[in-house]
Amino acid sequence: MATLKVTLEYDGTAYAGWQRQPGQPTIQEAVETAVRSITQTDISVIAAGRTDAGVHALGQVVSFKSDKPLSPDEWLRALNATLPDDISIRFVEQAPDDFHARYSAVKKLYAYRILHRPSRSALERTRAWHIYGKLDLNAMREAAGHLVGKHDFSSFQGHPTDVENPVCDLQRLEIIADQDMVRIEIEADRFLKQMVRAMVGTLVETGQEKRQPEEIKRILEAKDRRAAGYTAPAHGLYLVSVTYGD
Repeated sequence: MATLKVTLEYDGTAYAGWQRQPGQPTIQEAVETAVRSITQTDISVIAAGRTDAGVHALGQVVSFKSDKPLSPDEWLRALNATLPDDISIRFVEQAPDDFHARYSAVKKLYAYRILHRPSRSALERTRAWHIYGKLDLNAMREAAGHLVGKHDFSSFQGHPTDVENPVCDLQRLEIIADQDMVRIEIEADRFLKQMVRAMVGTLVETGQEKRQPEEIKRILEAKDRRAAGYTAPAHGLYLVSVTYGD
């Protein structure tokens, strides 16, 4: 049985998220259906992160085991020939037997895209959050600085959740402006449910002068989701990459 590490990208617009759900299209269902068509076997596919409905990925990683005698290149071609157009396999590698897409990960990078201009976009309507009013990026950057580090992020955790440990080590949070597109990059060892979207919503409220940057400290100390801002729309979020140890 070979252990395969598969990196894929997808447009999450038409899907109810990664995790398989009865009666709804999901990324996991599409990938497992493609694997079944190749192997004629039901195989469970494990993802590095369970993205929500509407969230996209540039570098999601999944793992599974199979005794199908195919090379990584053959797996790549076979999967891409079977998957729908909005899901694409980028790389396939044979991994060590103990590799696990979720538990072997040491950090993940997410990006959130905000289109900041007066007029809406026809092309970015499902790929970026359109904000047309005031947005003070310097205030957002000041607020972001208080989020970096090892903290209890309970105030930014969506409900319901079964996570027992709400402490994450947020290693990088950058806000990058490129003309009318604002890109927020967030890298951490782990993330809680809807944590990135809650942080982005709170940072945007700061940029709109609804909050002061120093409020972030109080929000973290509260350990209460009601203390933070609104949850940013899913369609602006991307899982960019997953990093693994040796």
